[in-house]
Amino acid sequence: MLTSNITEPTTYTAEPPLKEKRKLINSLISAGSFNNFVDHIFWLTENKASSYVCFANAHMLVEAYRDKEFNKLLNNADVATPDGGPLSKLMKLMYGQEQDRVAGMDVLPRLLQEAAIRGKSVYFYGSTDQVLEAIVAKAKQDLPDLKIAGYYSPPFRKLNHIEDTAITDRINKANPDLVFVALGCPKQERWMADHKGKVNACMLGVGQAYMTYANLEKRLPKWARDLSLEWTYRLWQEPRRLWKRYLYTNSIFILLTLKAFLQKQTQRSL
Repeated sequence: MLTSNITEPTTYTAEPPLKEKRKLINSLISAGSFNNFVDHIFWLTENKASSYVCFANAHMLVEAYRDKEFNKLLNNADVATPDGGPLSKLMKLMYGQEQDRVAGMDVLPRLLQEAAIRGKSVYFYGSTDQVLEAIVAKAKQDLPDLKIAGYYSPPFRKLNHIEDTAITDRINKANPDLVFVALGCPKQERWMADHKGKVNACMLGVGQAYMTYANLEKRLPKWARDLSLEWTYRLWQEPRRLWKRYLYTNSIFILLTLKAFLQKQTQRSL
C-alpha cells in the first residue's frame, strides 16, 4: 500500500501556499516546491468553490504563444505547474532560483494519497471506460480509505448544451473535492476554463497521467526524465501521430526560449 510523506492534514489559513507566478515566453507559470503545489491544491478545495490547475509543458507554452485565447485561459488558471523538465530548467535560468518539476504523472498519485489521508473525495473525468475502470481498481487496491465520488467517460465528439449541463450536474451531485480531467491538451484546459464557476471542485488537467497511474503505460527511468527525454518515448510510442507536432513544437520552443533569454540578458545590461 502506498503511503504519503505527509502524516497529518494541513491546517488551512487564508494565506495560500503558492504566492508567485513567473513569466515564461508569454505565459504565467506558478513557482514553488513540489510540496507547495500539493498543499496549494488542497488549499483551493478549502478556499475556492471552483478552480482549475494546468500542467504546462513545452507543447502547451507553444500553443499559448500561437493562440492568445488559450494563453489567456492558461494565465487565468489558479495554478499552472511547470510540468515539463524544460520549463523548470528555464525558470531557473531566467530567474536564478531552483524550481521543482511538478508533473501531472507525479502529482496525480501524490494527490490521491493525500486525499485519502485528508478525507477528500475525487472524481475521474475523461479517457475511456476501460482506463477509468483500471484507475479506480488500482486506487481502491492501493488506497482503501480514498473516497471515490465517481467517474465518467464523455463522448469523444463535441457535446451539446443539454449534454454538457447534464454532465456538470452529475459531477456536482457526486460532490467531489478534486476532479481529475483527461481530455488531452488543449481540450482539457478549455473544458476546465469553461466550467470554472460551474463545477464545484478543483479541476486538474492531468492528461496522460491516467495511463501511467493505471500501469497501462510505462514511464522512462528517472535519469531519462531528468534529462527531459520523455517526449522521445512518447514519439517512439506514436510516431505517425506525434512526429510533426514534436518537430514543430520543440523547434519553436527552443527559438522562443533563446529569444526570451536574450531579452532578459539585454535588460540586465541596460
